[in-house]
Amino acid sequence: MSEITYVRGDATVPSVKGVKVIAHVCNDLGGWGKGFVLALSRRWPEPEAAYRAWHRERASNDFGLGALQLVRVKPDLWVANMIGQRGTRTGSKGVPVRYPAIDTALARLADHAIELGASVHMPRIGCGLAGGKWSRVEPLVTERLVERGVAVTVYDHGEGQRP
Repeated sequence: MSEITYVRGDATVPSVKGVKVIAHVCNDLGGWGKGFVLALSRRWPEPEAAYRAWHRERASNDFGLGALQLVRVKPDLWVANMIGQRGTRTGSKGVPVRYPAIDTALARLADHAIELGASVHMPRIGCGLAGGKWSRVEPLVTERLVERGVAVTVYDHGEGQRP
């Protein structure tokens, strides 16, 4: 069975052939302005605009924890906005990350990736500002994507990060 490929680099620039999906975790408040989303917005306006509209119109759509929104930014490249964190700040209820929501969104992502014949590219989702632990997220990525035959590459941007 295959496994997650770890590379040092920029997850917004996947360097493989074929259809690709860049996956990341969003909050459930409609906030877009810190962390990995800034790198996405520097490259393409569409993921942020789609996320904000999705949140604004949430009374009539599926916006909420565990939801997935695919946004096409190039003919062979999509961005997956996955709602996997409650709020944006660590507080009395702990860190914002919600592992069950990430799990649900990854399962939905797998269905789309298989349908598109796409590989999936991501930073260590849920582990930056959301406050999650990769030791909890990695098994979800493996079970939902890798075990279903989806090629996954995880990008470490800075120094000192290890799988």
